[in-house]
Amino acid sequence: MRSPKDSTSASRREFLKATGAVAGAAAATWTAPLVHAGEDNTIKVALVGCGGRGTGAAVNALATKGPIQLVAMADVFADRMDTSLDALKKAFPKQVDVPRDRQFLGFDAFKKAVDLLGPTDVVILATPAGFRPIHFEYAVAKGVNVFFEKSFAVDTPGVKRVMRAGEASVAKNLKVAGGLMWRHCLAREEAIRRIHDGQIGDVHTLRTYRMHGPVGCAPHRPGENELAYQIRNYNGFTWTNASFFVDWIIHNIDICCWAKGALPVAAQGQGGRQTRTEADQCWDHYMVEYLFSDGARLFVQGRHQDSSWGIFGDFVQGSKGSAVLMESLSTPKPRFYKGGVQTPPNETWRYAGPEPDPYQNEWDLLTAAIRRDHPYNESARCAKAVMVAILGRMAAHSGQMVTYEEAMSSTLEIAPGLDKITWQSEPPVKPDKQGRYPIAMPGLTKEI
Repeated sequence: MRSPKDSTSASRREFLKATGAVAGAAAATWTAPLVHAGEDNTIKVALVGCGGRGTGAAVNALATKGPIQLVAMADVFADRMDTSLDALKKAFPKQVDVPRDRQFLGFDAFKKAVDLLGPTDVVILATPAGFRPIHFEYAVAKGVNVFFEKSFAVDTPGVKRVMRAGEASVAKNLKVAGGLMWRHCLAREEAIRRIHDGQIGDVHTLRTYRMHGPVGCAPHRPGENELAYQIRNYNGFTWTNASFFVDWIIHNIDICCWAKGALPVAAQGQGGRQTRTEADQCWDHYMVEYLFSDGARLFVQGRHQDSSWGIFGDFVQGSKGSAVLMESLSTPKPRFYKGGVQTPPNETWRYAGPEPDPYQNEWDLLTAAIRRDHPYNESARCAKAVMVAILGRMAAHSGQMVTYEEAMSSTLEIAPGLDKITWQSEPPVKPDKQGRYPIAMPGLTKEI
């Protein structure tokens, strides 16, 4: 179990940094009419949310086989859009054609971008997760294929909106892919297939960890209002990204539930804000225990603190042996052992096949499904994954044992009214006179 500091690699999230992108690029003029893939086989792409995740997803989209073109972008921050556009144009000069009249700003900008697309095009939804259900609903209503980034929603009402829109997308034969890219990692696929075949026996214990340095928080910019500050620092506010536990550990939770072949029925947990001093709501450590219907347990630990032991991995214990599903972020290297002592003499199997980039693989699968008009829809699985993660947050923040059924019955909206938000709107949370934001307090905080 090595520290992530020892074995990390550049991902699409590092694209902007790697390209040395700067703001203020001028866009080329595009005079050709919008046409659909069915006419000339070109897939048109619109990017909604131009931060690191959105830009990274656009990189993978433009790297797929077959003609594909970025034609529109939307965000609430002009500087973020300019930085993203400049980086993408440098990397894909012939495939990025987004003139000023297709660079949309504002909370309703997503509608203008989606409205440019046809039935064989795709929109990337990569704004903070609090807005995801709204944007997903609109794209589905317009009959547009979707790639949407995690975390998909921040509360149960949002999850249910995603589920309903997902059902509508299936009925319309839309193609929907979610940003849980590890589901398309060949190494993990092979390991989990073997687990389901019984090679380590009945799974009774799963452990997953995401422990590294602190999540960043930028200071207020001159003239920036409170709402803009919170959206820019979305990692630190529950209404924007659902919490560190949900947004950053959803991948691991999803993989463990996949390995178990089931969703948990309850959770209890704890955590808090011990060393963090940044001006936000973010807890800096979590521990959640999930219970499955057969008595199996999943233990999840998350921490982002300096000078502490680091690990980013997933582990499974069965009645006949144990498994490493992920050794580190850069290389999962799944392998099996006899018994629970995971040392080389006890190793019984190790994945030795190809390991193509799962970020790229998920996009290759989506665009192939669009071009061939094959069924492809991950919306239901993504909604269930984020619901399980939200269940864990509910348990930790409230200090209660919470069942999946109770979590699914919740009507609590963390940020009601986002459909009508403007820059003049009051933010969902406000700092006190000392600049401190409300922090979840177990035993007092209501999450359901």
